[in-house]
Amino acid sequence: MTATPTTTGRTGSSRALLAVLLPAMLATVIASDMVNLVLPAIGTQFGASEAELAWVVTGFLLVFSIGIPFYGRVSDRVSLRRLFVFALLAYAAGSLICALAPSLLALVLGRIVMGVGAAAIPVLSIIAITRLMPAERRGMGIGVVSAATGIGTAAGPAVGGGIGQFLGWPALFWLMFAVALALLPAASRVLPGTPPAGADRFDLPGGVLLGLGAGLILYGITQAQVAGPAAPSSWVSLVVAVVAIGLFGWRTVRVERPFVPPALFANRVFRNAVIVAFLSMIVNLGGLVFVPLLVVDVNGLTPGEGALVMIPAGIAVAVVSPLIGGLADRVGTRPLVLTGLAVIGLATLFLSTVAGGASAIPAAAGMLTLSVGFIFVLTPLISAAAGALPPDQVGVGLGILQGAQFLGAGTGPALFGVLVTARQQSGADAVNALHAAQEGAAFSDAFLLMAVVVVLAAIAAFRMRRPTEI
Repeated sequence: MTATPTTTGRTGSSRALLAVLLPAMLATVIASDMVNLVLPAIGTQFGASEAELAWVVTGFLLVFSIGIPFYGRVSDRVSLRRLFVFALLAYAAGSLICALAPSLLALVLGRIVMGVGAAAIPVLSIIAITRLMPAERRGMGIGVVSAATGIGTAAGPAVGGGIGQFLGWPALFWLMFAVALALLPAASRVLPGTPPAGADRFDLPGGVLLGLGAGLILYGITQAQVAGPAAPSSWVSLVVAVVAIGLFGWRTVRVERPFVPPALFANRVFRNAVIVAFLSMIVNLGGLVFVPLLVVDVNGLTPGEGALVMIPAGIAVAVVSPLIGGLADRVGTRPLVLTGLAVIGLATLFLSTVAGGASAIPAAAGMLTLSVGFIFVLTPLISAAAGALPPDQVGVGLGILQGAQFLGAGTGPALFGVLVTARQQSGADAVNALHAAQEGAAFSDAFLLMAVVVVLAAIAAFRMRRPTEI
């Protein structure tokens, strides 16, 4: 496959490209979290149980996890304009279904359709930056798009709670519907309509097996957290997921054009980037979930006050992301990634030590530090992975990378949730000898385990050096 141009050419400037990608990413991230605070109102309206309401979130996330690698692979054959327009239309259609939903079933269906569209935005945004922006500006572009993640993470609960309280929960979906429609003309104008040159066919059944395995892993982990590891919905899902992944691996080595080329994981930089992305996302999402739980359960804040604790971290990510992107273009990947992991490790050790203290301010400071460290890791990591791949593997490679991130996001809260529950039931003191608070020992141990995961990520990051590097 021949390389695509590195500038946007007739499709517009780099600034115009980012003006489309940033709000699209922002809407995607907000959509994943905005319903959490309005679930009680939805349950009251439809008379639904907590287990039934969980599908409003789970349905979106399952389709999201399955769709990411598919869009990445398909982008090697279909134009970015066509895929992005399809994604926005699906997102708008799902939002409209949700806004008009007469029942919980219709709402879940709408969220699934939203997920079909939303899954495309993160991976296509990174692919667009990689293909259309000059090499010396890609890190900056990835940083700007990453900033939308920080803003969306902080704004999602606030947008959901504020709009949901004053205008009702359907207004959230009317807002997302309007945003998607507003982006359609700009996306059609900025993104190229020509498919990549020389694209080959790929193994669609293999892609189905990979998507099925990824979705069932996420579902099984979610059910383990909700219903317990012994629940059939958990362990059966995980067993079927293992079988699906095994069949995917079997097809990969036997078909002529596999969904994921085996040569992809022969690339040392890419292989270790996937590992680092997965492990660092486990820690990042673990912090994003358990710092608010800590300040609510132990420090006694209300859920609204707990959400406010996260705002400084979101603002910091939004400010730092573009700066880190530009720095990655000059400094290189490994120094920034290792620096970021060191910062994350110190933040998790700090959180483990201060968990359960009289004030929630240290917890907010620890989360801010962790989030900034994560941007030091993620932004250069994506840029390095894209730069290490040949043009015909960029789409599928970035799809796999972001799929690994998403699996880490699903794994982290479940893993640490099991630990926190077990430690709370045991009533034992914290493993961290520096933890002096009378409460919060279970959370202290969870943050300490996060530090261990960071060490594993650092080992993989050390191995990212190219063979030609000294």
